[in-house]
This record gives sequence, C-alpha cells and structure tokens, in this order.
Amino acid sequence: MNDPAAAPIRSVPTILCAMDVQAHTAKVAETDCACPDDYPDVTPITDIDLAVAYVLPDLHTDSLAERWMLAFNPQGNAGVVVLDQTAWTILNRFCQPRRLNEAVEEGDEVWMVQHGAMQLARLGLLQRIDRPAVTQPRTSQTLTAWLHMTNACNLRCDYCYLRKTPEAIDEVRGRKAIDAVIRSAVAHQFRRVKIKYAGGEATLNLPLVIALHQYARDCTARHGLTLDGVVLSNGVALGNRQICQIRDNGLRIMISLDGIGEMHDAQRRFANGQGSFSHVARTLDRLAQHGVTPSLSITLSHRNLKGLSETVAYVLERGLPFSLNFYRENDYATGHIDLAFSEAEIIAAMKAAFAVIEQRLPPYRLDSLLDLVRFTAPHDHTCGAGHSYMVIDHYGRVAKCHMEIERVVADIDTPDPLALIRNHTSGIQYIPVDTKEGCRTCTWRYWCAGGCPALTYRMTGRFDIKSPNCRIYQTLFPEVLRLEGLRLLKYAFEQRSVTPSYV
Repeated sequence: MNDPAAAPIRSVPTILCAMDVQAHTAKVAETDCACPDDYPDVTPITDIDLAVAYVLPDLHTDSLAERWMLAFNPQGNAGVVVLDQTAWTILNRFCQPRRLNEAVEEGDEVWMVQHGAMQLARLGLLQRIDRPAVTQPRTSQTLTAWLHMTNACNLRCDYCYLRKTPEAIDEVRGRKAIDAVIRSAVAHQFRRVKIKYAGGEATLNLPLVIALHQYARDCTARHGLTLDGVVLSNGVALGNRQICQIRDNGLRIMISLDGIGEMHDAQRRFANGQGSFSHVARTLDRLAQHGVTPSLSITLSHRNLKGLSETVAYVLERGLPFSLNFYRENDYATGHIDLAFSEAEIIAAMKAAFAVIEQRLPPYRLDSLLDLVRFTAPHDHTCGAGHSYMVIDHYGRVAKCHMEIERVVADIDTPDPLALIRNHTSGIQYIPVDTKEGCRTCTWRYWCAGGCPALTYRMTGRFDIKSPNCRIYQTLFPEVLRLEGLRLLKYAFEQRSVTPSYV
C-alpha cells in the first residue's frame, strides 16, 4: 500500500464494521462489575454536508492483511472499521481538506469515489473542518442492581473481597429490594433494569432467585421497563434441575473460571482446600447439554498468568464468550501477596493469549479482553458505580459498589436509593475521565475511562487520577483492536453469512 492515495479508483470500496457481522454478536461476555453494556454497536453520522470540506482525523491504523487495513477513530462512535485497498486509497486522499465530492482524480470511476467518501464520513473516519472533534459519550439507559442473595459460599477464593457468613436474604427483603430498584429506575427515567443475582454463591439460594426474578418480571412489566437477569456463580454445584430452572426462567448465567486444572485451583478452592476445577468443568458440560451458553469470567493474578493461553484455548474450543479481568487488591486478600502481578508479566501473558485467539477467532465480538475496557461505544465513565448501579446486601442495605458492599449509603426503605448514591460524597465518585489527571489528553481515554475507580482509589488514595494499570491498557489497546479487525474479516467473508453494509 505504498503511496496509498495515488491509485485510481475503479472498483467498489468495501468497508466493514460491527454491524456487518451483527448476527454473530449475540454472545456477550458478562462481568461481575457495573460496566455499561447497553450501548448500540454503531451510530452512523447522518448530517453529511457536500458543501463542507472534510479531513483525515487522527486515526489508529494497522495492516491486517495484504489488502486490508484497520482504521479506528478514538474520538468516534463506529468502533473498529476494516477497509479494502480501494477504501483505504479514498481515505488517504483527505490528508488535506477537501469536499467529499472533490476527491475524484484522473482515471477514477466518479460514483465509486463519492460513494466511498460518503461512507467514510458516516463512520467518522473523515472529519468536518468546520466543527471540532467532540466525542459525545452516551449515558446508560440501564439501571443495574447487584442483589446479594447470600453471604455464604462453598468456596474460599483467595482474592474474594467478602467476609463469609451463613446469612442470606429472605423473600420479604428480596421483594422490597426489587421495589427499591424499580422506584429508582422510574424516578430517574431508565428504560431497562438489569439484576445481577450474586453472593457469596447465589445458587445456594436459587429457589429465592427464581421467585424474585418472577416478581421483578411482573414489576418491570407494570412500569414499562425491560428486564435482564443474570446469575453470578462459581459453578461448582449446579445440577441438571437447577440449570433447567435458570434457563426456563429466562435468566442468564456467568461462571467464574480462572484456569485449567491447577491454574484454577491455585486461587479458587473449597473451604477444605480442595480444588474446584473438576466441578466447574462438569457444570460446563451440563450447561452445554441443556443448551445454555454461560459467559465466563476469568480473573488474572500472578498465580494463573502462565496458564492463560491454555485457558483461552479451552474456552474458545467450547465456544463460550469470556472476559479477562485483573485481580484487585482488597482488605480480605492483602495476606496473599503472591496474587499481585507486574506490568511486564501480564502484558506478556496477554499477548500470548491474544496469539491463541488470532488462530481461533470466535464469532462473538472481542469486547471484554482487557479488564474493564469496552469498545462498543466511547464512554467517559468506567462503570455505573455512583450513577446507574446499586448494590443491595442481604440485610437490605444499599451501597455504591460490590467492592465496597460494607460502605452503606442507604437502605431499601429509602424512597429513592439511587438519588442518595449519586449525592454521596465519600467512597467511589462518579468522575468523568476528562477530569482525571493523566487521562485528559490520552488517545484512549474514552475507551478505558480511567480504569476501575475502586482500584485506583485503593492504590493511589485518589479518584481523579489515571489507573495504576494505565500502561498495560495503552500497550494492549492496539492488540485488541487488531483482533477485532481480523474477526470482522473472518466472519464477513469466510462464512459468507452476511453482506457488508457499506458496499
């Protein structure tokens, strides 16, 4: 692709983005955090003006193959876009400002150039010169609630942030908790409610999970709200009957899997010290037999990094969506100093895992490979903690974040618990990334949004500063984007299951 703007345009440009493989993005990895997850994939720009000059913005680009280039606008909404050589040629004709209908050169098929330029502008890969590049992060329309079904657990994971007790929520408190979530959702005009049934181990209280979800379904229907429910589980004691109950009641399930064999057992053990991997593997087999596709949450620490490539291969072979999450130090895990990893160590392990993914690209979007980073749409807050997230414990007390579940802000009798969360001035603060020191001028700030606020505060004593994992993010961003570009190519053409939207 030498001199990319010089070649004459005589073929239709091919431009691929996430909507071109929409049919393959149904499997979305669930996490145990409050990450915003209801943003649309692509929002094309509609106010195209042929009378205005456009110019090439500051894009991240990468060569994917002989004829294909990746283009990503960190200030745009389109996510990863893949261009063939024709589209790449048209794009590079805008290194200097020109109107969209003035990019035609000698030997070109005029309509093909104009068509390609229009599509590039709609995807934000070309920028109007009469307007500054302003990113408009979208606000989540979903109120997410963590409902702490029990404080009991059949495992004793070394990185867990909870003090285990046998106590559990009862039906009266559970219903009042659902009512509190609905009141706040209505008061703040959310369109959707998402409930994460958690613990402890939520399946130890599964009959009540089912009953409360049925109650939540009735409540949300009365108020015109959409409901989503997911059970967060360690997966060690899910029998066939329980799996069918979860499936038949429209619940999704997330399973924690930290490795294969001893890699998983190194940090996820029963109270008697026995490893739990064989039990989780058995559950995954059962879920597959009943047609249930769980998402997997993989927590990375120093103990299991060396087995990450093997873990990823195992998950891809089963066709399961997964998220890679970093270990977060907390009060109950401080004694396990060998959980912490170095930057160099995790970067190397992640790159090795990415190499495995490249060889076995899955059909679902690779949007959860880098801790809390999401590439669905730009966002100026890492998660909804402090704004669109509430945690209700087994006593009916309300907190901002499950990592701070003991820092009580309100209770389920409060008329609007979310209002108190938003106005609370201690603990996690809902701070936009543009106000964070070290983030304000970063190219990637609207994609990591400064990292986990709970982790940043614990490690630095501040909420208004970049994540301690910043260099890890910056190093691995291009790697994740490249994988998504390769995935777009694979499923737009190899399987011939879709027609590119922008041809």
